[in-house]
Amino acid sequence: MSVEIRVPTLGESVTEATVATWFKQPGDAVAVDEMLCELETDKVTVEVPSPAAGTLGDIIAKEGDTVGVDALLATLNAGDGAAAAPAPKAEAPAAAASGASGASVDVMVPTLGESVTEATVATWFKAVGDTVAQDEMLCELETDKVSVEVPSPAAGVLTEIVAAEGTTVDASAKLAVIASGAGASAAAPAAAAAPATASTGKDVENAPSATKMMAENGVDASSVTGTGKDGRIMKDDVLKAMAAPKAAPAPAAAPRAPSAPSDAAREERVKMTKLRQTIARRLKESQNTAAMLTTYNEVDMTEVMALRNQYKDEFEKKHGVRLGFMSFFTKACVHALKEVPEVNAEIDGTDVVYKNYVNMGVAAGTPQGLVVPVIRDADAMSFAEIEKAISEKGRRARDGKLSMAEMQGGTFTISNGGVYGSLMSSPILNPPQSGILGMHKIQDRPMAINGQVVIRPMMYLALSYDHRIVDGKGAVTFLVRVKEALEDPRRLLMDL
Repeated sequence: MSVEIRVPTLGESVTEATVATWFKQPGDAVAVDEMLCELETDKVTVEVPSPAAGTLGDIIAKEGDTVGVDALLATLNAGDGAAAAPAPKAEAPAAAASGASGASVDVMVPTLGESVTEATVATWFKAVGDTVAQDEMLCELETDKVSVEVPSPAAGVLTEIVAAEGTTVDASAKLAVIASGAGASAAAPAAAAAPATASTGKDVENAPSATKMMAENGVDASSVTGTGKDGRIMKDDVLKAMAAPKAAPAPAAAPRAPSAPSDAAREERVKMTKLRQTIARRLKESQNTAAMLTTYNEVDMTEVMALRNQYKDEFEKKHGVRLGFMSFFTKACVHALKEVPEVNAEIDGTDVVYKNYVNMGVAAGTPQGLVVPVIRDADAMSFAEIEKAISEKGRRARDGKLSMAEMQGGTFTISNGGVYGSLMSSPILNPPQSGILGMHKIQDRPMAINGQVVIRPMMYLALSYDHRIVDGKGAVTFLVRVKEALEDPRRLLMDL
């Protein structure tokens, strides 16, 4: 039985649409309600489902055609008619052989995390023709924030690498193909000779009308955010991009001074990683956006060090984690943020958003660069809970295992440059946060106390803050409260 596929109702006052993409081709088997094609109107994108199970017959309206309401799009051979429809041709004899003797499994990009749309293939651990076990690591992807290992979905032989090292892929891209089951042994010889093909990083085509409009108006596709299926750019996306106010162009980077021929041979050029590019971009954006200012103080660490030395063994024995300085600083900052809440707030347009909780970002250096895992609800944690959370996040950061969710939602940040020997620095804000505390090296220095010169373990503290929301008085008050809490830790117990 032949079934007609027609343009559905498009909405009030909408009389025509453009065929953006066909997901099926003539001869393809389709299930009931499976999406056949996507139509694009001036306002919305409309997906056309199959009204019955069967085989797609003729496509009447091709991609790019403009059609009216109820126009014929295609025909479908439903029920008994599906058997008589032409079967889709095999792509290659090797594919048919694989299907007969074993399954071909696609290796896809795994879930990258909220708001992450692309990744770069950093390293392939396996080559074409290699035998792999299920869950064995095939390759490593690098995103703006984290490294993601891709395990094998099945045991078999790696027959094709679609995305070579250095290729940028989107969140739904295919990375490789594995011949699993009985077909694995037969696929091995052919796979060894198959060259790896590079992907362009985007597996979907933009709507024809969008492509035409971008070409006519000189719009760069990279500046347009696609809202269609799989990130496809639609006509309305181009219109929005053209209507959006143009940002002031970033100042061009100063040209690199030419090297002498004798020096050039000794230089090494390495492409910046995605993480390093993101760090550079975000730090520069922070400087360009916030009215950043830094204020300094110093803290006598005598009491904290004495308290730590007195209880560190008993603390580790009971809680299974070492007692460090970070839990004291976290507690001191939480205490100070209660008195100066604007340091724990952020600007949203013309509003100030005050956070009635503290999600503490703790900057951690890794071989790939600086990351800031977030300790959520640090204001409700004990010393032991804070130390355990920092230890766990730090280990995951060094191993490149942090998820995007673990690095989002921070309200204030602590950065400890002292572990690297820094005596003083001005930390840069982690937007959209309004404050970051810089810790530094503890150094014995002569101090005048009660008319006597004594040697004390001193640390410089630096608070960088957004002067748009935090006044100088608030910043100084915050640092003084942190200093008081650390110089007399008993104040933390009494909430003074």
